[in-house]
Amino acid sequence: MSYPSPAPVQSVARRPVACAGVLLTAALVLLGALQAPPAAADPGTPRAAAATAHPHSAPRVAAAVLDLDGDSREPVVRGDDTPYDTASIVKLDILAALLLRAQDAGRPLTARERALAEPMIEHSDNAAANALWRRIGGAPGLEAANRRLGLRATEGGPGHRWGLTRTTAWDQIRLLRAIFDDPEPGGGTPALHPGSRRYIRTLMSRVAPEQAWGVSAASGSATALKNGWLRRSTTGLWDVNSVGRITAGGHRYLVAVLSDGSATMDEGVAMVERAAKAAVASAARA
Repeated sequence: MSYPSPAPVQSVARRPVACAGVLLTAALVLLGALQAPPAAADPGTPRAAAATAHPHSAPRVAAAVLDLDGDSREPVVRGDDTPYDTASIVKLDILAALLLRAQDAGRPLTARERALAEPMIEHSDNAAANALWRRIGGAPGLEAANRRLGLRATEGGPGHRWGLTRTTAWDQIRLLRAIFDDPEPGGGTPALHPGSRRYIRTLMSRVAPEQAWGVSAASGSATALKNGWLRRSTTGLWDVNSVGRITAGGHRYLVAVLSDGSATMDEGVAMVERAAKAAVASAARA
């Protein structure tokens, strides 16, 4: 199964952490899509869950790295690899679930589905994510797809709150493997067909330049990524995440960095980028 190439957009480029204006604007759009007004708890989230969403007084960060050109099939994991809010990195998972549904029906994505999928990944469009979240069947549809993709610790967000999906860095490596890793001989047929995998990779390599921070900080070249950021109304603190495939030192790495509890988005971005660099350096030494 193959798909028409998405319309060309500007190639991925790094943006300085200090470029807060564009990111803050995008973050506020995400906030409006995912959260209630500041005085209210997140709709659809039980009060107990909302109150304990960020039980730590200090920021947390977890990173997982898998060297695709190394001998091990296990990622190097650093930090507290317990569940974190996904924010917009869940959009990769939504697209994978959509593609599995299309594969099951023996068809490519429709023109309408492509028109939603492309801005959802390339520009982190929330309205497109809302529509495709409904199309895949919300959290139950996401979790059914994840069982096929090999994810074990990802729980879909309540109701329409896809950004409050919970995941671990290890599970994000599992998702990235389903997209980027070459099938092993005798390992069975991958859940995502080759055309589906190429389509996701293409969109991840065309992320808008102002959203190309995160795991790209550890890359020398050839970055394909998706980032997520969300200011929680219950705490006023930021979830900032980045996942993708990078190339460094001649090796291809899958990298997932999840964080929460940052006072500002820029602080979260800086923490994620430091963690990505440290994790890739550690994996290179392993």
